[in-house]
Amino acid sequence: MHIEPGVVTGAKLALGYATGAGSIALAGKLAFDAIRETGLPAFVGRAALATGLVFSFFQVLPHAPVGVSEVHLILGSTLLLTLGAGPAAVGLALGLLIQGLFFAPWDLAQYGMNVSTLIGSLAALALVARRVIPARTAYVDLAYGQVVRMSLTFQAVTVGWVAFWVLWGEGVSLATLGQIATFGAAYLSVILVEPVIDLAVLAVAKRLRDNRAGGLFVKRMFAPAV
Repeated sequence: MHIEPGVVTGAKLALGYATGAGSIALAGKLAFDAIRETGLPAFVGRAALATGLVFSFFQVLPHAPVGVSEVHLILGSTLLLTLGAGPAAVGLALGLLIQGLFFAPWDLAQYGMNVSTLIGSLAALALVARRVIPARTAYVDLAYGQVVRMSLTFQAVTVGWVAFWVLWGEGVSLATLGQIATFGAAYLSVILVEPVIDLAVLAVAKRLRDNRAGGLFVKRMFAPAV
């Protein structure tokens, strides 16, 4: 989902800065809501864990450049289900920033666009989760179909954002549309893998329902919404 340097240049970068600022503000709103719900210590612990995981997803796990962007296993739905929207949003923003500052400084000019892609996809995922998952259902009790729908939402919005930035930077042409189609096809591998990872993580978490380690996760993991 990293937009390659040179795809968006010059004055067009300003839109990325604007949407990036809006995305950071949205992450702050989600973080504030999480702090009110769980308290600051729990939030800080989950946000730190999310940041470390996101950094690992981007820098450590295999990732492949595909034309105008890169294919990453971001595990956005995993972060939301286990840590909550607020910690996940902060983790996505900070993990991406740390990777750019220390390992990929050439990506910093695209940070606004990339963080917009991540936070925008997470926000869409959180909205779908509220509609797809009944209030009486704990996350550890989700069915495969529900998890697939959530993963599809995150990945589809991610591909949509990438397509938008490519069209914004390079304009509409057969070559551009072909690059977008190639990137979208490559992301099918992520769509196939992520629901399986989500279910595996939820299965492990289910065993921690009565264990102290369960405190690492968001309350909704084990209990229906109030």
